[in-house]
Amino acid sequence: MKSYSVTDVGQRRKINQDYVFASEEPVGNLPNLFVVADGMGGHNAGDFASSYAVSVLVDTIRQDTEFNPIKLIRTAIEEANRRLIEKAAEEIELIGMGTTMVAVTIVGHYAYIANVGDSRLYVLDQNLCQITKDHSLVEEMVRMGELSEEEARVHPDKNIITRALGAGNSIDIDFFDYRLNNNSLILMCSDGLTNMVADEQIEAELLGDRTLEEKAQTLIGQANENGGKDNIAVIVIQPFTDEVEEC
Repeated sequence: MKSYSVTDVGQRRKINQDYVFASEEPVGNLPNLFVVADGMGGHNAGDFASSYAVSVLVDTIRQDTEFNPIKLIRTAIEEANRRLIEKAAEEIELIGMGTTMVAVTIVGHYAYIANVGDSRLYVLDQNLCQITKDHSLVEEMVRMGELSEEEARVHPDKNIITRALGAGNSIDIDFFDYRLNNNSLILMCSDGLTNMVADEQIEAELLGDRTLEEKAQTLIGQANENGGKDNIAVIVIQPFTDEVEEC
């Protein structure tokens, strides 16, 4: 397994509210763990929300004796949500904070994915496939047939999300399991990438014969070239690598 993770403040924002966690090594009973969180809230609240939620998630997983990956991640996201709400009640400057979260662990040939909000996970095999479904106002309108995908990309309300950690005492988490191929590539990202770079261009960059770092940095660069209106988070994961080196 190989991975590369990076965040960038973008061209318009002064504070980076995106946060990533990437571990190719075990985290508690999970064999690996990758997380993207996109915080929201005034002043530093969004910055705090994303980093704090991921910290709680990771600590909870490390302490949990459960082995089922979905149960582990569900418990940890629920705990992160509870702790965010507690913090917001304790500190007035944190009122209204929240964060998206997309997390994955790879067990054997299966990716176990959890998602809240509009940060995304894609898998590239022959083509790029978005596995997660955005919890956003415009995505719901697309699903109901009220908007096309093209209209959704430029809709003025495209940043309004319908689910987030910190938004309420109960949290609705989407889970997916996906069987990976030996040559699968995983991309996790915040909407700072997907609002600036079309899926077709993301696919083209990921298909290129370059290192994971080069691919991720190119995507960051393209998002900034196209306006960089938001913070950008990218994790690229190659789950299966050939460990045998040729002489």
